Amino acid sequence: MTDLGTPTRGVATGTGDRSRPRAALPALCATQIVSWGIVYYAFPVLNPQITAATGWSAGATTAAFSLGLVVSALAGIRVGRILDRRGPRTVMTVGSVLGVVSLLIVAAAPNLPVFFAGWAFAGLAMAATFYQPAFAALTRWWAPDHVRALTIVTLAGGLASTVFAPLTAALADHLSWRHTDLVLAAILAAVTIPAHALALRAPWPDAPTSPAHKAADAADVARSRPFLLLAAAFTLSSFAMYAVVVALVPLLLERGYTTTQAAWALGIGGAGQTLGRTLYATLARRTTATARTTILIALGALTTAAFIAVPGPYGLLIAVSIVAGTVRGNLTLLQATAITDRWGTTHYGRLSGLLAAPAHTAALAPFAGAALAVPLGGYGPLLLLLAAVSVAAALFAPWTSTDAVRRRPERGHAVTDHT
Repeated sequence: MTDLGTPTRGVATGTGDRSRPRAALPALCATQIVSWGIVYYAFPVLNPQITAATGWSAGATTAAFSLGLVVSALAGIRVGRILDRRGPRTVMTVGSVLGVVSLLIVAAAPNLPVFFAGWAFAGLAMAATFYQPAFAALTRWWAPDHVRALTIVTLAGGLASTVFAPLTAALADHLSWRHTDLVLAAILAAVTIPAHALALRAPWPDAPTSPAHKAADAADVARSRPFLLLAAAFTLSSFAMYAVVVALVPLLLERGYTTTQAAWALGIGGAGQTLGRTLYATLARRTTATARTTILIALGALTTAAFIAVPGPYGLLIAVSIVAGTVRGNLTLLQATAITDRWGTTHYGRLSGLLAAPAHTAALAPFAGAALAVPLGGYGPLLLLLAAVSVAAALFAPWTSTDAVRRRPERGHAVTDHT
């Protein structure tokens, strides 16, 4: 096994081994599980209890959650620039602190304005601790084998809902939603703050270069047709995926399932994400970036439609959730590698932030979903609409190829496009 010790700045060898801090990958695996599980997946489980206890409407509470995701999208652009220059340690440590503060504000919120403020802070935390900064760190430290590292961290991250959706439901059975949030805040603080502060201390290496990608100016890339169409495809796809995740619990409650059953159906999708991510490297070796973008987004539409077509029995719904999670898991890695597949790693942080921003503004989907469910006649018709949105996203995908030369994949690399 090669030495994964502390690197020196500016070193980017052919294998990238010397620019890999030993503790970063296991630490990021742990913090992605906890950060996603607590800041994101706990809300759909707690929201019915929040609305029942406070009298606030589901539309209002999901609007607050959506605000956090929009703030995350906007802040992510600036976060990406900082990551390119300085690395992930300060960004992710501060983000963990903000995540704890946000949960404390939400738990103590006496009214909706304070509840909204708490979720705005949560948005800053998401931008600084979720996949985008973790992907930027691993893409720089692990190049050219970054797909392997990204797969490992997303395999772990896929367990977030599996662990924390049922855990949140169990806590909520014995505690109020406010006390449940306080317990989750304590877990978030205990795991993520020291992990980010201590495991990400290595110097930040210069970005490696690849002969398959020209060092294009980031601004020119951001204005190019493939980038804009890729952003459109990911935005529409993300809109549908965000809405499905948040709508699944009320959909199952609407069909007569218990909160615990609904939480497990949501959580088991995380196991599907883990399964799906083990398959991504093989898919990347056998397809171009454009082909797998089209295929995976189209499969997202099919799995969304499957939730409508399968009202029960419960075991079959669990199977659908696992399959849907498998697709979501691949979509996560698809977005993580979209920049490097087409434009290399030089401006990864900045370009991924720009690409993620419109996709994350699709986080308005939870609010839009809650608002549309009533006039549409329930969550079943809503999911049908979301499936159509995913189909529209798939129609953009074939036009996202670039001038990168098609080549035989190296270890850890995907096939790139040739136009």
